[in-house]
Amino acid sequence: MAITETASAPPSRLDTRRWLILAVLCLANFMVILDSQVTILAVPSIQSALQMTPGAAQWVLSANLITFGGMLLLGGRAADLLGRRRVFMAGTVLFLIVSLVSGLAWNGEVLIIARALHGVSAALMAPTALSILTSEFPEGPHRHLALGAWAGIAGVGATIALLAGGVLVDVLGWQWIFFLNIPVAIVMLVVSPLLLRESTDVTLRRRYDVAGALSSTAMLALLIYGVQLAPTAGWFAGRTLAVFGAAVALLILFVVIESRSEAPLLPLRILRSNFVVGGNLSMVTMGMLAVGVSVLVSQYAQGDLLGWSATEFGLRQAIMPFMAFAGSFIGQRFVTRYGTRAVAVVCLVLMGVGPGMMIFAVGAGGPFLLIFAAMFFFGSGLGLGTVAASAAALTGVRENDLGLASGMNTAAQQIGGGFGVAIVSTVLVSYSTGGTPQAAEMAGYQAGFVACVGFALLGLLVTVPLLRGVRRPQPRDPALEFAVHAD
Repeated sequence: MAITETASAPPSRLDTRRWLILAVLCLANFMVILDSQVTILAVPSIQSALQMTPGAAQWVLSANLITFGGMLLLGGRAADLLGRRRVFMAGTVLFLIVSLVSGLAWNGEVLIIARALHGVSAALMAPTALSILTSEFPEGPHRHLALGAWAGIAGVGATIALLAGGVLVDVLGWQWIFFLNIPVAIVMLVVSPLLLRESTDVTLRRRYDVAGALSSTAMLALLIYGVQLAPTAGWFAGRTLAVFGAAVALLILFVVIESRSEAPLLPLRILRSNFVVGGNLSMVTMGMLAVGVSVLVSQYAQGDLLGWSATEFGLRQAIMPFMAFAGSFIGQRFVTRYGTRAVAVVCLVLMGVGPGMMIFAVGAGGPFLLIFAAMFFFGSGLGLGTVAASAAALTGVRENDLGLASGMNTAAQQIGGGFGVAIVSTVLVSYSTGGTPQAAEMAGYQAGFVACVGFALLGLLVTVPLLRGVRRPQPRDPALEFAVHAD
């Protein structure tokens, strides 16, 4: 297989270039995370400024989630077939354009369309950036370090969104959460051609699985739409069941198409790897925990029971994304030393301890130190787990499948997050009954955190049997062998 990315270079120069590439890719991930988190904080201001109904304002978020999740497999595969640098830069150009349009939006309809297109840009950028990272850092300590930086920067983006998002909206206006993306996108477009080399597999046949692309995109979009719809319409409402039924039918159709296609979008052989399947299923449960716990803590702290302001919540809750950032760097060392399964198990235990402590915190009236401890453990587990699940899901993947595998990994996280918020929202409403309003609200939050502990247990049931294999993967890139042995 001849791929231009494999050109040789002296170890020192090659390493310097790779760390610069990592900085650019992490910047892209940072902007995608920051944009999504800050938009959540800005929705009330956007709703008021553009005179949107609550239902319409929710679509500012939902439109982005549906297109992002729906396009991830297609975006990742496009990078494999068309070239990773080309697709990454195309996504960045679209990201720049939709950021400008979002900031200039003169009504809600324009903003919703722009946010839907933003999801498309993110679906091109995120899996492509992760596949470039994986290609540049072969299996071993350096890949784990790169994945730690990739996961850690997400924690930084979430932290900055919590701490500065409200201030930015209040001082400069909601438009500036989008305008600030523009100079960053321009920087990425300038440096990408200088650092990134195009991936060109001359042996790969350029056949496009149009039927697979359409069915998988529609299936993922319907699945994410279904989990957005279920908490309000009801899990067993006719509309909800119709959406999920259509998603299942499209999944079956997609599997049939892929099994018969000469150039499938998703080669079914990739699912024979326990690491790929186990890593992605673990990522689903970690996504459920990450979003589910975050939603519950946010609503509990800023609701009637505690009454924290947005700024107070951002400051007091910052320990969670900070520990996720720290945990991601610790996690990459542990994955190298102990393997993905051991680290994923520790992660899920810590992520289960966090909501477990929140059950007692709610019952005790919300003592800050107990909430702080819960978020400390939860954030630590989140950082460890993201590295372990990503490393497992990309282990043993062929060079020309890296974009697809990265898209699957990102899609797993998005789908898990969607299910997490849908389930905890349903549980919260279902169990907020009986007694005084305060007692009913406390019962609802406690039930929601119990559900999150259940997510962690589900993750353990997936992780322990599937993530088996070599404990210490060794680097396969001769150019990196010198650096690894010199450590």
